[in-house]
Amino acid sequence: SMGESRVILAFGDSLFAGYGLDKGESYPAKLETALRSHGINARIINAGVSGDTTAAGLQRIKFVLDSQPDKPELAIVELGGNDLLRGLSPAEARQNLSGILEELQRRKIPILLMGMRAPPNLGAKYQREFDGIYPYLAEKYDAKLVPFFLEAVADRPDLIQKDHVHPTARGVEELVSATSNAVAKALPAKK
Repeated sequence: SMGESRVILAFGDSLFAGYGLDKGESYPAKLETALRSHGINARIINAGVSGDTTAAGLQRIKFVLDSQPDKPELAIVELGGNDLLRGLSPAEARQNLSGILEELQRRKIPILLMGMRAPPNLGAKYQREFDGIYPYLAEKYDAKLVPFFLEAVADRPDLIQKDHVHPTARGVEELVSATSNAVAKALPAKK
C-alpha cells in the first residue's frame, strides 16, 4: 500500500471542472492517476467551477474549505482565465487572488499557484499587469508556482476543443505530464 492518502484540493474554473470532457478526463482526475503511478497516494478533490472568475473564487473559498472533511495538504489554485475572457481589471484579479491565498495561508494549507497569461490582444499594459500577478503573489504568499498552466497546449490547436479555449482529453494529458512534477514537489514532505 502507498500509505495514507494525501488530500489535494483543486480549486479552479472550467480548466479543472473538465468542461466538455467526460467525468474521468478532467485535469484533477488525470493528475490523481499520474501521482498514484508515481507512488503518491493522492486523493484530489475537484473544486473546479466552470465560468468562475477570481471574484467568484474568492466568494466561495471559505465555504469550500469549511466543507472539507479532511484538511487538504495542498491547494492548487487555478483562476484568472475567465477574468481574461471578460477583460476584467488585473488589479481586481490580483486583489481577489490575494484574498484566496490569504485564506489558505491563514489555515496553514500549502499552495501551488497555476499562472495564467493574458493574450496580446488585450494590450501590452494589460498583459504586463496581468502576467505579473502570479509571480508576485507566489512570492508574497510563499506559494509554489507553475508560471503558465496552459503552456503545454498553447499554440497546439490540435489539443484544444472547437471553442478555442478548453483543452481536449489529450490536451489535459499533456497538461498533467507537464505539471505533475510541480504538484509532487509542492506536497509537503511527510512528517
